[in-house]
Amino acid sequence: MEDKFSPQESLLLIQSMIEKTKSGISGNRFYFLLWGWITFISILIQFFLKVVVGYKHHYLVWFITVVPIVITILHTRRKGRKHGVRTYVGESMGNLWTGIGISFFVLVFLISNTAQGWLIGYPFFILFYGLGTFISGKILQFKPFVIGGIINWILACGAILVHFDYQMLFAAAAILISYLIPAYLIKSEAK
Repeated sequence: MEDKFSPQESLLLIQSMIEKTKSGISGNRFYFLLWGWITFISILIQFFLKVVVGYKHHYLVWFITVVPIVITILHTRRKGRKHGVRTYVGESMGNLWTGIGISFFVLVFLISNTAQGWLIGYPFFILFYGLGTFISGKILQFKPFVIGGIINWILACGAILVHFDYQMLFAAAAILISYLIPAYLIKSEAK
């Protein structure tokens, strides 16, 4: 049995889908800002500790990511209880970033057990930042994320050509371009 929509009902359905997409965009803003700022600041602190101060254990700064992991889990649970209904956009974004997060942990393991070690790590992280934001931009139909993802892929190619110390600056630029700038643009787009 086929349901037939009147032109008005069709417009209402389309409008409702657009509103859900806008809600999906602004609902994900929190995560991009949280992880964008934590990652951006951590990279710059690591650069400062390694290059300026010469601190041997500069990588310890990354233990700060335990805090946003807990915040992300708590925020996601609270958001799920508050709204009750999961949208396709929300579910897709959750699955994407869960997969990207697991990939980051696997990448840390792989890099830690290779001959070159961390000397090649940042280009791969930038590659994953680009993948996550590109797909997020496609799911949310939000061009700044798509563009940020593409620029990250270019930055990953450039980062592999420079010394590790400067790969950190490439990674900071990647986070700024693909997470932070688009996340601040989301608010105006959602309106």
